[in-house]
Amino acid sequence: MKALAIDFGERRIGLAISDVEGRYAIPWKTLERRNDRQVIRELIALVEEESIELIVIGEPKGLDGIPGDQAERVAGFTKKLGEAIDLPIETADECLTSREADSRLRAAGLDSRQRRERVDAVAAQILLQEVLDRRGKSCPSDA
Repeated sequence: MKALAIDFGERRIGLAISDVEGRYAIPWKTLERRNDRQVIRELIALVEEESIELIVIGEPKGLDGIPGDQAERVAGFTKKLGEAIDLPIETADECLTSREADSRLRAAGLDSRQRRERVDAVAAQILLQEVLDRRGKSCPSDA
């Protein structure tokens, strides 16, 4: 099952995509966000091009597990996307994914500008890989 993960932000939306078998998440691209309608149109086109079967959207929660300040905006966006597209949509806790993504990119030697350009897609990758792993799709040797 090919999946798409969305790391929803005010200005940028990070996307990650899985392989066809739904085992591995790959950072894909970042969309500039002007408004929800524009993003939904772009996502619909991407979903069709890539034959996506599942969408995962990061749900902003604090370390205490309580939805964060942006949770309402993400819930509203998720509802609009669900009305516009006929695919299953899951939410998953995205706590610390952006921080982890930045740390990984820093460890890879990227400067701050390069990290800024990639952090949202890598955060989406981390989110998606966690969902794929929970679904038991990863190879046992990858654990």
